[in-house]
Amino acid sequence: MLPSNERLKTSREFSTTYNLKRSVANPLLILYVGRKKKDPSISTKVGFVVGKKVHKRANKRNRAKRLMREAYRNIRLTDKFLLKDYEYLIFLARIPILEADYNQVYDAVKGCFNKAYKKLS
Repeated sequence: MLPSNERLKTSREFSTTYNLKRSVANPLLILYVGRKKKDPSISTKVGFVVGKKVHKRANKRNRAKRLMREAYRNIRLTDKFLLKDYEYLIFLARIPILEADYNQVYDAVKGCFNKAYKKLS
């Protein structure tokens, strides 16, 4: 579980990130990137979204969120985290994530980070 200060919580944070319309995608997920930080000491806040269109059962949606959350946590801790200069990040799952294993989700998250870094730099 991510610490409380690193999670997106309010609908205002989600809507401001969505409204910027800066996103990258791959077959498993979409990454929305918020604005740049004004203060570098503030931690990046992250949200993980799996809608009911992906699957109607909550246990399937929760598994997808757990996979994305763990992949993000491992990338943030082990690799050079490319998007640490941005305030908000939102991961939105797509339907094929239900059949994916952890390694595929990890590669998808890492690929989205690389795409977003190239697109925004």
